[in-house]
Amino acid sequence: MKTAVITGASGGIGSAIARRLAKDGFTVVVGYHTAADRADQLLADLPGPGHRAARISVLDPASLDELAGSLQAQVGQLDVLVNCAGVTRPIPHDDLDGLDDDLINEIFATNWRGPFATIRALRPLLDAAENAVVINISSVAGVTGQGSNVAYCASKAALDSMTRSLGRALAPFIRVVSVSPGWVLGEYAARMPTEMIEAQRAATPLGRLATPDDVAAAVSAAVNDLPFTTGSMISVRSEEHTSELQSQAYLVCRLLLEKKKINKKKLNLLFDSSIIYHISITLLA
Repeated sequence: MKTAVITGASGGIGSAIARRLAKDGFTVVVGYHTAADRADQLLADLPGPGHRAARISVLDPASLDELAGSLQAQVGQLDVLVNCAGVTRPIPHDDLDGLDDDLINEIFATNWRGPFATIRALRPLLDAAENAVVINISSVAGVTGQGSNVAYCASKAALDSMTRSLGRALAPFIRVVSVSPGWVLGEYAARMPTEMIEAQRAATPLGRLATPDDVAAAVSAAVNDLPFTTGSMISVRSEEHTSELQSQAYLVCRLLLEKKKINKKKLNLLFDSSIIYHISITLLA
């Protein structure tokens, strides 16, 4: 039986990945930081035997060493590591004072140093497996520079750089892949204004936002079906070329709407971009 460790598995995306890898036949270690109850509930839903929960703090070397020792004693190897633990907080990109040093340090410690420290601690177990895979859950914010705050975007760009570096350095025995979602319906999106989410949805070619299951499907594919892929980023989004335009359109249309300078009829005359049009219609609905 192959083993997969997932950090941050008690969250929305992490739990979907746990369910998918359990369905794929992996014995899953459900890593959590503080949400023990949610981890236990997830365990009860996983198909197959042998799954367990483990408190994993990616910021605590002792916690990672304890995890490595436990895995060594129980299975002697690790086939899949999914680095899904992460933090952020919405701060406008022009609010430089709002992005204080403590938050910057927390974001980089969790989103970059944490995955690196976890890979470092578990590398002997990954080396012991045949065709081990590390999946770093990143974000398209690392490419677009648009996300919850400037530090978050930078941390995901750094994570992708780590994926490229370690994809080369750990080959051929360990593959390293970033899975990079755009907007995902879940805990973070639920805290955003409804009109903002609807604007994002209306602008996507597929007419919907990604779900945690979409991200989990990409992880499963990277693990099971893409043996030649390493040092690469897999995007989980349907708006690959439109995010910058979407953001600009949202701000413009929100301003026009607030000032009552526009109505639905005028939108047809003012905008020849279907993306802008659909975002605007959403805001005016």
